Amino acid sequence: MCGICGIINLNNQPVQEAPIRKMMHIMKHRGPDDEGVFIENTVGLGFVRLSIIDLSLTGHQPMFSNDNRYVIIFNGEIYNYIELREELKKEDIFFKTQADTEVLLNAFLYWGEDCMHRFNGMWSFVIYDCKEKKIFAARDRYGVKPFYYYLDKDYFIFASEIPAILSYLKETPQPNNQAIFDYLVFNRSDHSDSTFFSQINKLLHGHSININLKPNSRGKQISFSRWYNLSERVSKIEGFSNPEEYHELFCSSVELRLRSDVPVGTCFSGGLDSSSIVSTVLNTFNIKDINTFSAIYGKGLVGDEQEYIMLYRNQLKNMHFVQPTVNTFFTDLNNLILTHPEPFPDTSIYAGYEVMKLAHNHVTVVLDGQGADEQLAGYHYFFGFFFKELLISGKITKLLKEMAYYVKEHKNTYGLKTFIFLLLPRNVKTSVRIAHYLNKSFTNQHKGSFLISGNLYNSESLKSALINHFELKLEHLLKWEDLNSMRFSLESRTPFLDYRLVEKTLSTSGDRFIKNGMTKVILREAMKNIIPDKITNRKSKIGFSTPESIWFRDPRFEKLYYSELETNKIFLSNYFELKELDKLYINYINGHPYLSKEIWKVVNLSLWSKLYFGHTYS
Repeated sequence: MCGICGIINLNNQPVQEAPIRKMMHIMKHRGPDDEGVFIENTVGLGFVRLSIIDLSLTGHQPMFSNDNRYVIIFNGEIYNYIELREELKKEDIFFKTQADTEVLLNAFLYWGEDCMHRFNGMWSFVIYDCKEKKIFAARDRYGVKPFYYYLDKDYFIFASEIPAILSYLKETPQPNNQAIFDYLVFNRSDHSDSTFFSQINKLLHGHSININLKPNSRGKQISFSRWYNLSERVSKIEGFSNPEEYHELFCSSVELRLRSDVPVGTCFSGGLDSSSIVSTVLNTFNIKDINTFSAIYGKGLVGDEQEYIMLYRNQLKNMHFVQPTVNTFFTDLNNLILTHPEPFPDTSIYAGYEVMKLAHNHVTVVLDGQGADEQLAGYHYFFGFFFKELLISGKITKLLKEMAYYVKEHKNTYGLKTFIFLLLPRNVKTSVRIAHYLNKSFTNQHKGSFLISGNLYNSESLKSALINHFELKLEHLLKWEDLNSMRFSLESRTPFLDYRLVEKTLSTSGDRFIKNGMTKVILREAMKNIIPDKITNRKSKIGFSTPESIWFRDPRFEKLYYSELETNKIFLSNYFELKELDKLYINYINGHPYLSKEIWKVVNLSLWSKLYFGHTYS
């Protein structure tokens, strides 16, 4: 786990070392253990290392091939590197290190770009062919590891984090208003290759870049291609036939992600996903001294799951807790905004931030449950997709039965409301999400994009909805996880995103996801008698939430809110009707806690704009 960056000059000017060093310095939290630079004429590569596998100096990057023709910088982990190394050794390939970086490089040299289909891991890497003057860069299947870039006629700049790129640009790009629209209306980001900064993009997950620096009649060539297609893979894979099969593959995924030369712990919310990881580590691999890290708030407060976490108190020796409060939130607010260079829709990200800060004092690697909800229909709005599928397929009796189960089990109508929403035309879906306090000129200009309402929310079956969530929704969660963990020099690993598990799960029949009003059916069955029944039978879905609806009633937040409206009114008026924002907070104070996310987005967007557009970035 590391940080990578680079400058590729397309104007034949030599790359200078100082800008590369500056980019590396900005990302030093991603790699405090080592660093390196490679410069050859128009190509400059930078690397900062967090040592996880092969802690010796032989794991240094940039790393060269045995013949010094190829050079690689790599952020991530190839978990099955041991098996791949043994396979390559049989082909008389010589290894000088124990690092997975060398395995990746030699795999690329032997199998070419197809090597990535053999990798079980997470990655963003760049390989430069010094002889042919060609660059190949790629990103993992689901977007666990980031790769941002800026491209114009003169240069291609890339980095693991956006601020590193901004440090090189003479002027900060303008805000991307389409990204801001999707954020304010749908609470979504990272569903395309765009970022909140115009002209700064990200390489899409499962995609690669080829750059030919040898000029020809058409000049230097840059091409983007897709090397992995989840939908195609799912169509070719046979799903799980029983819960035992799921459990076996899940254990294999966890085992691979326990490979490390540094201490490993796990984030632990008390939910089904994190409990499955903790119980597997405890019972299958008999690691009784595993460190766990949890956020708690106090009994009865939103986000507090102590009653479930403490079911493990007699099994876990090293349980660690952090208690975020309104006081710690205000203390950490500036650092939180600095950690996340793009706005985020609620303060659940802060809970993750605090957990990673806690874990930093004990381990270097953490396991986390990201991806389970998208893979197993864990969010309650997936009931809406399930009901829609039953309606379209004409299974009316089953539809009525499942709707009755839902109301009985969950005592609310959220899934039914989602069902109705999903039946609306895509333009109506967008319109009903546009709040009255948003600037009408702004919304009219950007509401015609239907990537979310027409794709993410237009799936006609539960399975297609799950695949679309991997394509269009999962990545913003992975981004926040990456930024939170790397802020504290931690590597976060996600067992539920083992590609074997994802593909086989999404090829499984629908009743393994939702049945009789319950979600994640196959996981619950696979973990029966392995995790406590109280967790297996949980109906509530909390995750790393915070009691923000209480926090934002604090006088300090009220002062912050109105201060932003006053001091940043020119910027905010591009997106909001300012008079309506006054009423928004008053309505919130008067008993509408569901508005907490909306007022947070106002504050976050304002603080972000001041940081990046209020003065020159340095």
